[in-house]
Amino acid sequence: MNKKIKTDAVDFLFDAILCLKNREECYGFFEDLCTVNELLSLSQRFEVAAMLKKRRTYLEIAEKTGASTATISRVNRSVNYGNDGYDMVFSRMEKDEP
Repeated sequence: MNKKIKTDAVDFLFDAILCLKNREECYGFFEDLCTVNELLSLSQRFEVAAMLKKRRTYLEIAEKTGASTATISRVNRSVNYGNDGYDMVFSRMEKDEP
C-alpha cells in the first residue's frame, strides 16, 4: 500500500464509502463528491481493467471505452503489478453474480 495516500482524510473518505448501502446511494454521494468527468474517468479505468482481465487487446479496449493507450497502459500496470485491488473486487463481483 502506498504510504503517501494513507492519511486521516483518505480514511475518512473510505469510511464514508463503506457506509453506502446501494447503487442509488452511490450515485448521490459520488455525484456530490466528483465532477462528471472525474466519475466517468474512474468508471472508464474500471471498465479497462475488466477488459484487460478478459485478455482483450489494447485496440479492442480503446474502441469500446474510448480510453487512450496511455490510460490502458497505466491501468494494465496496476492490474499486473499493483496491490491486487482489482483482482479482489472482480473476484467478489463474480461471487455475487446470480
